[in-house]
Amino acid sequence: MAHRILVTGASVAGSTLAWWLARLGNEVTVVERAPEFRDGGQNIDVRGVGREVLRRMGLDELALEHGTGEVGTAWVDGDGRIVAKFMTDEIGGDGPTAEMEILRGDLARLLFEAARDTASFRFGDSIKHIHDDGDAATITFASGLTERYDAVVVAEGVGSTTRELVFPGENDTRWMDLTIAYFTIPRVADDDRLWRWYNATGGRSVSLRPDRKGTTRAMLSVQQAPAGEQSWDVGRQKAFLHERFADAGWQSRRVLTGLGLTEDFYFDVLRQVRMQRWSKGRVVLTGDAAWCATPLAGIGTTLAITGAFILAHELSRTSDVQAGFAAYERAMRPMVQQAQGVPKIAPKLANPESRLGIRLLHGALRVASTRLVRRVAGKLFSRPPKAPDLSAYESSVR
Repeated sequence: MAHRILVTGASVAGSTLAWWLARLGNEVTVVERAPEFRDGGQNIDVRGVGREVLRRMGLDELALEHGTGEVGTAWVDGDGRIVAKFMTDEIGGDGPTAEMEILRGDLARLLFEAARDTASFRFGDSIKHIHDDGDAATITFASGLTERYDAVVVAEGVGSTTRELVFPGENDTRWMDLTIAYFTIPRVADDDRLWRWYNATGGRSVSLRPDRKGTTRAMLSVQQAPAGEQSWDVGRQKAFLHERFADAGWQSRRVLTGLGLTEDFYFDVLRQVRMQRWSKGRVVLTGDAAWCATPLAGIGTTLAITGAFILAHELSRTSDVQAGFAAYERAMRPMVQQAQGVPKIAPKLANPESRLGIRLLHGALRVASTRLVRRVAGKLFSRPPKAPDLSAYESSVR
């Protein structure tokens, strides 16, 4: 059944959804608050069912070609010596580094370029008001435009303002007690194709990851209870990181120098979005706006791609958009619930406070990385999700 549909958010979930909705015969408009398409962002991966969706779109091989080139993950000590290593080709892609590692902006760009041939994209605008009269949703945009749609899909991020407009106070946030900053720094000769992870005392970690753009992707994380840091301005956030990592060791000085120069900075206090419902009237949530599981889950991008695929197909099967929303939620809830099952102790275990805790972590990782057990250990990083059965949706590129 054909519908007139508005999607808000032009990143991975929104562009995937727009591609499938338009291909299935719907009239699709995507509105994005940013003035232009947003490149940039750090490493993400796509696994399992998400790869199958990309294959059906004809984008799987292209995404692999645009990958970061990361070949594995290594934990290092303060002198840079490797204490444990997981190589992707030795553990079947189930470790911390997946076969498909790609920058968020690169994947989003591939999806956007594919979708814009059949869907309309409007940048520099956002939803100001939604009036649902039962027959359609009348949208008033910040630009002053007013339009009616059969359905509105909110495919924004964890802090979605449109979600709060439609579902005020319904997000039961689960804070994960981990603050992370991602940014790009200059590459040096010693940077290789491994994700190198260093633990410092005080629940701190420093990570360096490769890309194919001649730079290096850095990550700083601090295990602590949230104190509103996500709302600070960028200057205060950077000052906080400089103070916390000044004595961290390994390559922290280099990373902090790069922090002062970077133009690609993202800072967040990790929290899960826990919604009791994903739809209300003619409005539905998808992606991080519906269920952000945080990077700790390891399948956030896979969830976004899969959810967009399922939602597009369920909406296109019926003239009753609310029935389509309900079918989509039934299909996706089990996968989301599993992804959100990361225990809150996980950040503490991965970011020990003491030197003894770091030694114990390294010892456990060293054992897990041995030839005898590394395939089994890989499952610790990537549990097979309770994914929807895509065979129920027989559609692919022809």
